[in-house]
Formats: sequence, C-alpha cells, structure tokens
Amino acid sequence: MMDADHAAFFIQAPEAFPIYERIRETIYSALEGVSLKVQKTQISFSNRHVFAVVSLPQRRTMGRPHTGVILTLGLGYRLEDPRVMAATEPYPRRWTHHVLIHSVGDVDAQIKEWLSEAYHFANAK
Repeated sequence: MMDADHAAFFIQAPEAFPIYERIRETIYSALEGVSLKVQKTQISFSNRHVFAVVSLPQRRTMGRPHTGVILTLGLGYRLEDPRVMAATEPYPRRWTHHVLIHSVGDVDAQIKEWLSEAYHFANAK
C-alpha cells in the first residue's frame, strides 16, 4: 500500500511502483541505517550521504515514453555495463551512473551488488 508521498510521486506512472518497491525492499533487506526521502522528482536513499536515487523517465524515445524507473548510483569508478544508460564523473573518482530498470525482474543480484557498493562508497566519504 502506498502512503500519500509515494502516491503523489507515482501518480503519472503507477505501473512503476512495483519496480520501486523491489528496489526499496532490496535496499532495506541488505543495508542498515538507510533513510528515505520522497521528493517531487526523485526518491533518495542515504546513509551519511545519498547513495541511490529513483526517478521516473521523462524523455520519449521514437515517439514512445520510457517505462520503468531510473536508478541512479554513485560509485568510485565507472561501471562498464550495457545496463548503464549514462555515466558522468562530476568529481575525480566519483562516478554517477543511471540505469533504466524496466521490470521487477531487472532488480537482480547485479543491482543488489551495485546498491551495496554505492552504500559503502557513500558511507566512506
């Protein structure tokens, strides 16, 4: 069941809520001391610092909207993986990665590993 903040966030894309729920469950089942903040355009997960963000795709490709969610992770290195839509290095050795997740099944062991790495990277800053 969605609370009011989550309902407002997912009002334009209710089909993305189960994907987000799987990400949230993955984070809370494996990592301690995580706080969550629902904002207008993103939902952030943090320990000492933000380590993961869920947002909804805004751009259209070939006339069709993207489905799913975008998971943004911060790591100390660049991920070389076809699932990464974009990666930038805003600061030396601080990489921001955007991963488009289309379905609940896409939240797999690899995503869980990246979330754990991002959690530990943020906690060590």
